[in-house]
Amino acid sequence: MRNDPTSWRWLPGRRVPGHGVASGGAADSPYPAGTIALQAPFFRARGVDLSPYFQGTLNVDLAPHLPPAVRPVFDGRLRWFGELEERFLLMPVALRHAGIVHEGLWYYPHPETKPAHFQRPTVVELLLPFIPDLALQAQVEVGFPGAG
Repeated sequence: MRNDPTSWRWLPGRRVPGHGVASGGAADSPYPAGTIALQAPFFRARGVDLSPYFQGTLNVDLAPHLPPAVRPVFDGRLRWFGELEERFLLMPVALRHAGIVHEGLWYYPHPETKPAHFQRPTVVELLLPFIPDLALQAQVEVGFPGAG
């Protein structure tokens, strides 16, 4: 773990479906390769390697909780698709399911620059290694460092 997980704030949540745009799974996506695959080289050029993670997001609804404020490891603007420029925040995060902790990043395209496919305020989009057999609606916990 990057930090002592006992000092993290863990919130219960459940896996919910996303829009399928990050992974490229949506039939009507303007980004058939998926936004994560398209953005990865731009993040890498700015010092953030997304290669350990599945090229899509795992969405978790923390309702009734809102995600806490977490210090980002990346806060910047990327011009990643034509003239489309977005501000992204990436924060360290962990997901706990079936007794296993998976480290990753909370992927937050800032709503002020995001063109479409918005999430409810209680939903976090996570970049994690692929987790087999994690069903939709599965109960999980999401850990946020420094948010105790």
